[in-house]
Amino acid sequence: MKDSRIESVTRAITQDEVSEHGLTPEEFKTACRILGREPNITELGIFSVMWSEHCSYKSSRAFFHLFPTEGPRVLQGPGENAGIVDIGDGWAACFKMESHNHPSFIEPFQGAATGVGGILRDIFTMGARPIANLNSLRFGAADHPKTEFLVSGVVNGISSYGNCMGIPTVGGEVTFDPSYNGNILVNAFSLGVMKTDAIFLGSASGIGNPVIYVGSKTGKDGIHGATMASEEFGEGSEEKRPTVQKGDPFIEKLLLEACMEVFETDAVVGIQDMGAAGLTCSTFEMASRAGNGVELNLDAIPQREKNMTAYELLLSESQERMLLVAEKGKEQVVIDIFSKWGLDASVCGSVTDTGRAVITWLGEVVADMPAAPLADEAPRYERPHSRPSYLDETQAFEPTNLPDIEDANPLMLELMGHPNMASKRWVFRQYDHMVGADTVIAPGADAAVVRVHGTDKGIAMSSDCNSRWVYLDPYDGAGMALVEAARNLSCVGATPLAITDCLNFGNPEKPGTMWQLVEAMRGLGGARKEMETPVISGNVSLYNETDGQAIHPTPTVGMVGLIEPVEKALAGGFKEAGHQIAILGTPEGKHLGGSTYLNVIHGLTSGRPPKPDFEAERKVQGTVRALIHEGLLTTAHDCSDGGVAVALVDSSMHDGAPGARVTLPGSGRTDERLFGEDGARILVAYKPEDADAVKAMAASHGTPLTEIGQTGGDRIEITGLVDLPVAALRNRWETGFEDAVGLS
Repeated sequence: MKDSRIESVTRAITQDEVSEHGLTPEEFKTACRILGREPNITELGIFSVMWSEHCSYKSSRAFFHLFPTEGPRVLQGPGENAGIVDIGDGWAACFKMESHNHPSFIEPFQGAATGVGGILRDIFTMGARPIANLNSLRFGAADHPKTEFLVSGVVNGISSYGNCMGIPTVGGEVTFDPSYNGNILVNAFSLGVMKTDAIFLGSASGIGNPVIYVGSKTGKDGIHGATMASEEFGEGSEEKRPTVQKGDPFIEKLLLEACMEVFETDAVVGIQDMGAAGLTCSTFEMASRAGNGVELNLDAIPQREKNMTAYELLLSESQERMLLVAEKGKEQVVIDIFSKWGLDASVCGSVTDTGRAVITWLGEVVADMPAAPLADEAPRYERPHSRPSYLDETQAFEPTNLPDIEDANPLMLELMGHPNMASKRWVFRQYDHMVGADTVIAPGADAAVVRVHGTDKGIAMSSDCNSRWVYLDPYDGAGMALVEAARNLSCVGATPLAITDCLNFGNPEKPGTMWQLVEAMRGLGGARKEMETPVISGNVSLYNETDGQAIHPTPTVGMVGLIEPVEKALAGGFKEAGHQIAILGTPEGKHLGGSTYLNVIHGLTSGRPPKPDFEAERKVQGTVRALIHEGLLTTAHDCSDGGVAVALVDSSMHDGAPGARVTLPGSGRTDERLFGEDGARILVAYKPEDADAVKAMAASHGTPLTEIGQTGGDRIEITGLVDLPVAALRNRWETGFEDAVGLS
């Protein structure tokens, strides 16, 4: 006799349930066509998560062709858990960035923590050992009532998970803007290293091979988390806390070590993280990649709670779990290793040649569906898009219509105390950035650098995006995000290799938002070609919108570069008095559109961002890398937020750093000369005895070099413009973040 519980998961569905599961009428018709019938309630749940925006990229997939994904170093591009690049001598770097925005707004600690856990699993699923984490965090206005709670929870969640795992968090960015009041962004990046001959893919290959569930037990947390992440927020969003997963970094540490050990055997055919959509996504994606089918027995799934249904087992997003396909006959090898580490390991199915996912529970078939169509034939939309009308006003604004600066000293103090410009030590000191003892350049520099243990190779990484610029011009703003990320790597001496990204936007069903997304993707695609940095992994996060208010479009770029020998890496900051200071690249600052100065001092997000000058960027960045490699520079710092004035002050904020006395070139407006945010500019310092060699190398690269002064003293003096004690600036810089957010 059929168990009465089967009816609850195989019953017919209503049209209201179709809508509640997020499927449009057209999508439901497609689902029925694929099945040849209407889905039952469990199958509807599977369609819901597989075809959610979060899992299927149905609004952005049509434009992925804009991104170059191939290059001489690319070993694995988009489509797997993470991307991989060759760094030479049999070594590879594996990295990816993903969003955990909606969960972190609803439950900041667990949302951020499980974001870190998920991105780490993406890395070690590929066979790489994670060695460094970054994060890019965006919060609402610093004085918003929820900001202190959200900042504290997110930072605590990130530090808790990463520190417990023993993976250093070596850098990132923290930004505040009112556009994120209702939707914060938590973008997590992780990087691992591996041998090039030990790459594992998420493929269910080999007919008859066993499918094995490994890791933690399955609970009811995270059910419909992928669907929740594909919706706007509104009234009642706080009630979605049950869809946020709960993580356990100590279990994940065991899972990491068990995976590293099992990879040393010849038992593993394929392996996939159970991330968004849990067991459902891993099952269907692995089968689809191999062109095979899978038989799955849910009775074999280790359960944390009693009386879980098939629907719950399939859609749960419980953390620290993997789905593994083993070589037939070697099941016990896998089980023994995971059992040794105190983890569950259960044979729950097998690979078939049917192309279908046949799922049983309590001895009955509860779902019988073709695997490839669910994974590969999700709806693909080319949504209407049109230029939003707000740009008519913002782009018409001319910063030069504002009165010029009469006294820059109080403005410098205000800028350095703003939470976007001030020290983020409150954040960084909660992260263990030295665990593993391979961190070469720690948080706070233009880019972080870690050593590939046992080699002379260094890997640099940085994340970047000025969302004001993207809001004002998505095409150029996105392009500038990429060239600035490359400039950050070049300032520590690393050659950019490839990127990952998180495309964070509002509701794509609104033509203006969709236009922002398409233009930003075009801008990124063009910049990637120009800078020869292919995209090898990434994530799209849409519907970051609450009550009709969208975030600023934020296509965050995570970039990785190589420096060898790693001892050549250059940390930022002035080193000692008497060094010559110069501007490498464009000597005069002129661009104020979308600048930090306009935003902080005048409360404006207006004008146009600078256009990327790719030829100038290639020359300037190539020059600074060559100078660093030859040991000719003592300082290199990107002139970005706040222009050359803030770059000068930043360089004196490091412990023991001297002040500076400089004269800026040109004689134009004071605000442009001090705070203009033109591209292709790097502030450098070098010993006087190396001046001729520095000038000669810059000339050989065709790069302008303009000497402006020297390091020394205890003041920042910009002739005729700024004269302030370093101590006063440092006090604002060191306390501004905590004071603005209300942190202790």
